[in-house]
Amino acid sequence: MTSHELEERLIDFAVLILRIVKSLPNDDAGKVLRHQLAKSGTSPALNYGEARSAESKRDFIHKIKIVNKELRETHINLRIIKKSEMLMKPVLDDGINEANELISIFTATIKSSSKN
Repeated sequence: MTSHELEERLIDFAVLILRIVKSLPNDDAGKVLRHQLAKSGTSPALNYGEARSAESKRDFIHKIKIVNKELRETHINLRIIKKSEMLMKPVLDDGINEANELISIFTATIKSSSKN
């Protein structure tokens, strides 16, 4: 997968997250999770864009670690939403699955970049 393709995948993930955010209830819990999920779910695409312009290998690894951290936060938020039954839509499972796949990709990227 090229850097451009990965960036597009992260953008698609951010859009998926925003669709989930729009579906959350308008109660207190929904508002809290909407805010957290919108931030953590769009952050990976933005931080990956920064990583692609890293000034050094160390800077690249640092920014990729931030991408992974935000993906993990998003994954946990999605699982909380599912377990609380706040939202029961197939798009929620799509988000959880994509977050898992992206975490695996970026974990491998961190490992390989750290070795070189």
